[in-house]
Amino acid sequence: MISLKNVSLVFQGGSVAISNASVAVNEGEFVYLVGHSGSGKTSLLKLLYKEYVATHGEIEVANIDVSSLPKWKIPLLRRKIGIVTQEPQLLENRNTYENISFALEVMGSLPEEIDAKTSTLLDLVELNESAYKYPGQLSGGEQTRVSIARALANNPSVLLCDEPTGNLDPDLSIQIISLLEKINRAGTTVVMATHDSSIVNRRKKRIIELKDGKIIRDELNGSYVVR
Repeated sequence: MISLKNVSLVFQGGSVAISNASVAVNEGEFVYLVGHSGSGKTSLLKLLYKEYVATHGEIEVANIDVSSLPKWKIPLLRRKIGIVTQEPQLLENRNTYENISFALEVMGSLPEEIDAKTSTLLDLVELNESAYKYPGQLSGGEQTRVSIARALANNPSVLLCDEPTGNLDPDLSIQIISLLEKINRAGTTVVMATHDSSIVNRRKKRIIELKDGKIIRDELNGSYVVR
């Protein structure tokens, strides 16, 4: 599903973001990507959807060789990946329904497909009552739910989440994690970057820890995963 082999990312000027990382994530897994700010979590996620291009190494995501993927094929990769960021980046002039349906419009879905899928996604993230509210009328947790629904519009096999609970209080964070676990149980592979140890410690999931761009721990329920 996801594979990195001896991957490094060195920015212009010599700053090392990722250093010789090798790891594999199986289909259907839920993985926490942890580490302090600046450890390389966001850089690693951006390599997976080719926002960044690896300096060295091989990357494969959803049976696509990301390393050699030409620029014009990047949209094909991203149709298989859902991306949720810490800042929801919703369209302020569109309500909840329209923010979700817009992703389907961009993909060229038919009007009846857009309506049916948007309704399904609203139900999944429990935002039916907020369907016609605009981003400014939504709480932080609700905005994150809209962002998750939008990321699921293309039925991705992989959902990449970069600190989606970073701006939320503990109760809302738990609600978002529960939603992501529900999505994972339905078959979507989830990789979530977080620095919130309280979330990680409460949920028994695989943990991949980064420090200074290096993978220093790969653990599942207290047992190290053989890579």
